[in-house]
Amino acid sequence: MCSSTVLLAELLDVLSREKFAARLAQADLTPLNIVGELRRMTRIVAPDNVPRVIENDPDDDHVIACAVAAQADLIVSGDKHLLSLGGQYKGIRIISPTEALKFIKAK
Repeated sequence: MCSSTVLLAELLDVLSREKFAARLAQADLTPLNIVGELRRMTRIVAPDNVPRVIENDPDDDHVIACAVAAQADLIVSGDKHLLSLGGQYKGIRIISPTEALKFIKAK
């Protein structure tokens, strides 16, 4: 599993939104705890560049850049923009979380 500082910062921003506050508090979690744990579990990569791929959501380009920099085999995402790329980008498969679970269970 890989990520980048940009992606972790975006996750921190999203998890810090008010709409998640009650659920996180109920689970005794904070956005910083979650992102810190993910940082510990992932390989952090620093993409050389961020290609312009997703016209409608340039933030998604950072996911592509991270995967390329990590030489990933797979991107797992529920993001409609990433999934709209036809299942792959430069040989990196892009699948939904549901597809990923099916893949894991089949192994």
